Amino acid sequence: MDDNLKNKLGILEGILFVVGDEGIDIKALSEIMNDKEENIKEYLKELKKRYDSPEYGLRISYLGNAFKLTTKQEHKDYYEKLAYNPTTNKLSNAALETLAIIAYRQPITNSEISDIRGVQTGQLVRKLVAKGLIKEAGKSDMPGRPNLYKTTSEFLDYFGLATIDDLPKINEEVKTEENSEVELFSSIYKEDKENE
Repeated sequence: MDDNLKNKLGILEGILFVVGDEGIDIKALSEIMNDKEENIKEYLKELKKRYDSPEYGLRISYLGNAFKLTTKQEHKDYYEKLAYNPTTNKLSNAALETLAIIAYRQPITNSEISDIRGVQTGQLVRKLVAKGLIKEAGKSDMPGRPNLYKTTSEFLDYFGLATIDDLPKINEEVKTEENSEVELFSSIYKEDKENE
């Protein structure tokens, strides 16, 4: 296998990893990789052949008109153990942050969560789905029709909530620079008046 093909397979694998559950179609891959669709199909076949080997735990699946990396069905029992193992069942701060965004903004797409957090969240979303705390809730009307996610009844149980309405209310009001300057001026003015 020549170095150019190895490089193309590496790029393709990285793209499939980054797009996560949403997947990507041939046309988009062709545009991103700046290559012909026929070549993209050959790269996908080559990568799929590599993943068919028992030494790999991933495979390329074609679901919902999109290619995506998925785990192998024959390893399902191990993933279930992972999801329900108490030592791996703790939520990281990043997972809690992602879960909070979903809880307050549901239904929401993975890309919208990533925009709010400022980092890719595909892997965290997959973990939260595996733990049963969130689930797919249909498709968005956005281009590409990405999955929408919402919390589950397990989420409510995990946090001891009766309904989603029991979530603490948050104040999303953001102070503007102008308000900050007025408050700063007021506090300085008050201090000066008190010192007179």
